[in-house]
Amino acid sequence: MSDLSRRHFLLGSTTAALAAATARATAWAAPASEAAAAKPAARLGTDVVTLGRSRIETSVLGIGTGTVGGREQRDLGQEGFAKLVHEAFDRGIRYIDTADMYRTHAMIAPVLKELPRDKLFIQTKTTAKTAEAAKADVERFRRELGVETLDTCLMHCMTRKNWPTDLRGVLDVLVEAKQKGRIRAVGVSCHTLEALVDAADCDEIDVHLVRINHRGDKMDAPPAEVAAQIRKMREKNKGVIGMKIYGEGAFKTPEERLASLKYVLGLGCVDAFTIGFKNIDQIDETLAMIKEAAAP
Repeated sequence: MSDLSRRHFLLGSTTAALAAATARATAWAAPASEAAAAKPAARLGTDVVTLGRSRIETSVLGIGTGTVGGREQRDLGQEGFAKLVHEAFDRGIRYIDTADMYRTHAMIAPVLKELPRDKLFIQTKTTAKTAEAAKADVERFRRELGVETLDTCLMHCMTRKNWPTDLRGVLDVLVEAKQKGRIRAVGVSCHTLEALVDAADCDEIDVHLVRINHRGDKMDAPPAEVAAQIRKMREKNKGVIGMKIYGEGAFKTPEERLASLKYVLGLGCVDAFTIGFKNIDQIDETLAMIKEAAAP
């Protein structure tokens, strides 16, 4: 029996326990009406979705490269990281999430030369605070990744209220880069609720990276409050990508991880999500659990 088949068997043999744990977790994490309506669409982690008005296509599941600031992925070494990406690609995963602060651009670039570029969605992020720094980052990121066009470039880790006004220079640079074809979509990630609220109302943002899980671990606010902002984003036809689905490693059991996947998929407004992996067994478990979570 293959590792994945064995994993399916183990998951199937504990369906009752997992379902009970999921029901308990979802019931307290969201209002009763929301929990009752939380029926995930029937889809797989390898299904291709479109990120709203950006028209960028990606697999539902993505490989994150920022676990513990990217250390877990860097510790794999170039050979180990490339093997992980190749195996994920063979399974149908088409999304790699990175950022300047993760220091993984140099690891991703060689892999992009080995796989069909037009089949991959690469998301990166800048911490620039000035227009000049943002311009330099866009050009440097293109060189470091070895690509003509960045799929998405996000303003990374916004925490302050009024950031779209305070960092208008950076936002304008990214919009101009999109107009010139250097990036395909402008995005943002937030780490406070007030920053997230401003993000939802910012018309220039095409793609949002949002912290979301069923327990509220490492999130900007309780799940129901974050979900309300996600719905606002989707109403404006913006792409929404989830992160911290497993609470950055806080969910230690299969029951907790499945409960979070059920919650996130059940919201019906998260297009895709990124999870930091360090081996293929973790990816296979998540792919199997997404199938389980999406089952009617």
